[in-house]
Amino acid sequence: MRPRRLVAQLRRFGPAIALTLIVLFTGVSAWQWWVVAGHLRAQARETSRLYARVTAALADPSPDAGPAALLAIVPDITASGVPLVITDVEGAVTLAANLPIRADSLDDPRVRRYVTDLDEAHPPIDVPGVGSLHHGALPVAGQLNRLAVFQAGVLLAAVLASIWAYRIAVNRDRDRLWVAMARESAHQLGTPLMSAEAWVDRLADGTSAPGEIAQHLRDDLERLDRVARRFERIGRPMRRDRVPLGAIAERVAAYFRPRLPKHANAIVLTVDAPTAGPYLRGDAVLIEWALESLVRNSLDALSGRGGEIQVTVEETEDSAVVRVEDDGPGIPPEVRSTLFEPGVTTKTGGWGIGLALAHRIFEEVHGGRLHLDPRSTGAVFVAEMPRIRETDPRG
Repeated sequence: MRPRRLVAQLRRFGPAIALTLIVLFTGVSAWQWWVVAGHLRAQARETSRLYARVTAALADPSPDAGPAALLAIVPDITASGVPLVITDVEGAVTLAANLPIRADSLDDPRVRRYVTDLDEAHPPIDVPGVGSLHHGALPVAGQLNRLAVFQAGVLLAAVLASIWAYRIAVNRDRDRLWVAMARESAHQLGTPLMSAEAWVDRLADGTSAPGEIAQHLRDDLERLDRVARRFERIGRPMRRDRVPLGAIAERVAAYFRPRLPKHANAIVLTVDAPTAGPYLRGDAVLIEWALESLVRNSLDALSGRGGEIQVTVEETEDSAVVRVEDDGPGIPPEVRSTLFEPGVTTKTGGWGIGLALAHRIFEEVHGGRLHLDPRSTGAVFVAEMPRIRETDPRG
């Protein structure tokens, strides 16, 4: 497989691979913990059994019961796997069990070095009349240490896999967003260009008055100018102008009305905005863009079937509110929770940028709120933004 193709496949399946690795590591870790827990349970049973035997020997009144019991439990202690070394008062090794090294005799220098290692890890126990008892840890302690290292490796691998998957997802979303923005740009520019071409054809046919066509062409030129200014706003600080929401709604509707189908599958667009206000502090170019995206979304929903679109502008005590309502097929419940995410669309051939763009403009740029008002039929999008009060000294 070529390197580029391999990289592309990894980018495509990166999140799934990362999730599989995390699940695999977690499963192996859980299995290791289960094995260690089993060892600890077995050790607890063995310790309890030795304790019972010692207690029974101490309760036995016969004079030989104690020594006999001690001699009997020595093999059990040896069988536990704990490294044990007994040295006399001179430091010479007299007895050893469970040594990790093979020594021909207890005088082997390696045994002496091993005793030193045991003393560094665990202080020796003085045995009166005998010398000292040097001991190591239970074998399960080594498993716990290995498990701790394994857990650290699992955690590191999970973090790296998560970062890798996140970066792949971010890059994929960024690529998809760039494609969507490119298509949005083409759509924004294509609409007035197609409209202008249609008006030029009508002018050539002589079916319309030149003055009327000139006005429509002027509208399309203004539209192109607004489109250019919209994309200039991307990535720049928001302007803080006094924006009349009602006037913007009327301007959006005025542009769309001459271009709506009026015969087959007719679409009617009405605006209920009693005044030019309410007023809010923001960027008129971006707000018009966002509102236009909501209207266009309704137009797409009514395409091929016709219907009505109602734009309502109102105000509350604190907010300027615009409502875009249509009687189309509505929004499927399964996409409502992700409706404002880039790339989410219910339209065939759609690129899912309009609602995401409107959501960003209303909420992130202007500190408002955009939500879908659930209905059984049709769709109602409601945008709320902080309005300017009449007593605002900035006007």
